Amino acid sequence: MAKRKVNIKDVAARANVHPSTVSRVLNPETRGMVSTVVAARVTQTADEMGYTRSRLAYGLRTGRTHTVGVLIPDLTNPMFPPIIRGIQRSLAEHEYIAILTDSDNVRKNEKAIVEMLKSRHVDGMILATAHRLDSVTKLGVEKHIPLVLVNRTIDARSVTAVINDDEHGIALVVSHLVGLGHESIAYIGGPQDTTTGHDRYLEFKKLLRNGQFKSHTDLILNCEAFTEAEGYRGFLTILRKGRKFSAVVAANDLLALGCYDALLEFGLECPGDMSVTGFSDMPFMDRLTPPLTTLHIPLDEIGVQAAILLMERIRNPDSPVRTVNLLPELIIRGSTAPPAKEK
Repeated sequence: MAKRKVNIKDVAARANVHPSTVSRVLNPETRGMVSTVVAARVTQTADEMGYTRSRLAYGLRTGRTHTVGVLIPDLTNPMFPPIIRGIQRSLAEHEYIAILTDSDNVRKNEKAIVEMLKSRHVDGMILATAHRLDSVTKLGVEKHIPLVLVNRTIDARSVTAVINDDEHGIALVVSHLVGLGHESIAYIGGPQDTTTGHDRYLEFKKLLRNGQFKSHTDLILNCEAFTEAEGYRGFLTILRKGRKFSAVVAANDLLALGCYDALLEFGLECPGDMSVTGFSDMPFMDRLTPPLTTLHIPLDEIGVQAAILLMERIRNPDSPVRTVNLLPELIIRGSTAPPAKEK
């Protein structure tokens, strides 16, 4: 004969508390309503008796699935795994799990994925795919899905987001290069339909107008994607125009890697002939030859903060929209040096 499954009433009787107390203790959202002494006794009793809560039954009672959809534009981009790790670790504290999806940087995939996640009744979504004018984000808002954007946001700033201070980051790298003595600086930017691509480009242009350094329209190019291939293509285009400059600011680390490839093809050395900077400090950027000077973004913290904010919105859908703006830190490595003196 099969052994009867332990239920809440059994745990309550053994712990000498009311079943509702057991229910509160075993629910992370209400555990704080019970004293720590009683909560510890109930938890220990439940563990000793082998009690496991039925997720299905709990979901039917609360109307929640304890799942969150996470949409990433490109899982092969090394900046996203640390963000995902931070999200999952933070969600686990609330007994939530993430359903991870990848749009492969295809916009039509984004809408289909959001619809799929909605059909699975996720309690909320974290999106790393936002565009400045974003129909997918608008769809999520219209369907009353709790949303948090990460890394990028939308122009209206009308959705809760965890982003980087892109303007501050570009100002840091330009100041570093100018401080080394670079007078003419090129720029390899990202797609202008994203806030990361657009805001970093606007800050570079603002600093140029303010006279902090010299550049030329031939030395400024925005790529179609934040990829190494696009960085290579774009920087090769600039190099072939033959204008003199001694440093390049790349709008992310993958674009900077493409710049490394283009310099190699042109027979130029970094930083002897050309200084290069990136943005993100993806894993292993310190292992390159030369190691990349870049802006460190707290990727894990982005994930943690996104999960915390999403839990707030799930519990209180009417909570005010918030934007958490994290400051990047300049990490100086071997890819930048004073410009070579002309012979």
